[in-house]
Amino acid sequence: MRKLLAAPVNMSLSESETILYQNMLKHVAEITLNLMATKVTERPENFYEWCKELNRLCREELNLELLEPEQLPALKKLQDTLETGINIGQLKMLRIAPWPAFYEHITANAERQSLSERLNLLSYIQQIQSTPFADMIDEDLLAIAGKHTAKHDISVYKFDVELFSSSKAAKVFITTFTQNPTAFEQALSLIPEEGEVTKADYLNFVSAYQAIFQEFADGAKAPLVPATRLLALRRPDQFVALTNAKIEPLCQALSIAKFNTRDFNGYWNELIETIRTQAWWKAPKPENDDEAVIWQSRAILVDLFFFVSDEFAQGSNYVKLRDKPRKSSSTSTRKARSKESIEVIVDRALAEEGMPEYIKAQRESIISQAATGKSVDQVISLMRSIFG
Repeated sequence: MRKLLAAPVNMSLSESETILYQNMLKHVAEITLNLMATKVTERPENFYEWCKELNRLCREELNLELLEPEQLPALKKLQDTLETGINIGQLKMLRIAPWPAFYEHITANAERQSLSERLNLLSYIQQIQSTPFADMIDEDLLAIAGKHTAKHDISVYKFDVELFSSSKAAKVFITTFTQNPTAFEQALSLIPEEGEVTKADYLNFVSAYQAIFQEFADGAKAPLVPATRLLALRRPDQFVALTNAKIEPLCQALSIAKFNTRDFNGYWNELIETIRTQAWWKAPKPENDDEAVIWQSRAILVDLFFFVSDEFAQGSNYVKLRDKPRKSSSTSTRKARSKESIEVIVDRALAEEGMPEYIKAQRESIISQAATGKSVDQVISLMRSIFG
């Protein structure tokens, strides 16, 4: 272990990697004896693989029972710093990866990164984009905005709506978006649905987006992060969806000037312009159908180059709802949905391919039972077990 901890001294580290390594050593100092009791079998030769291996040892091999309570914060800080190193190492691949390498990384991490859920989300958003925002049910508006609720019935929303970039903590944005959907739709309409997106298109969107907050949010400053989600869902081939935590590792990995969460110019000039110079982004559309699906969403799928834990996929709001033990309607705490929302969700569930006719014939009964607080998925599953 001592040799492993000292290994980066002999590696060719960038300035940012050197700073990361020094920070790691500060946290290591508080749990050194515990780490020394951990068996080391791998000795990586580069900093990225070194971060991965030490992070694995901390997660899988370190005996947590021997740690004192006051040592746990140091372990958490060490793991966080190691994950930053992993992020930068993986994101650096974007600078050199041709399309085949980009695609291989996406597919190799499909299960770990909930790729099927992500693609379900992107497909769903594409399906509902023809509906005016003002006519959308609340569940659909929140799916676009990135805020999960218990009303997102898994019979229709077969994905975690907060994937890519969650807006659940952006209260001003959520309130402004849900109360003024038409204004946001008009702003997004300035971004072409297909073909080239120019800087002028983007700046027109930014002006309209910022004006919404000036007019409807008491002059609050327009937040960049939720805007990147809206842009990336409209054009997943052109825009990267950000969170506050993703900005710094992206900037470090791509060697671009760091921008902040209000810097709309920095987002385009630094990140988007740089992404557009990469070989994987400039590659022509593949002939293979599976590859083409990824290619059409290649910018937003940069998200799969960020580190996620082994528990990430099981932490999905969709998975947790899907696997949650059934409760009787008398004990349900599910929030009430409007009759309009229930009817829309039931109709979408019944339109699923392979839905039996005998289930479709029970539409009104399903709506009535869903109105009592049961999920549509729960009602349909019960009918299948009775009549199937």
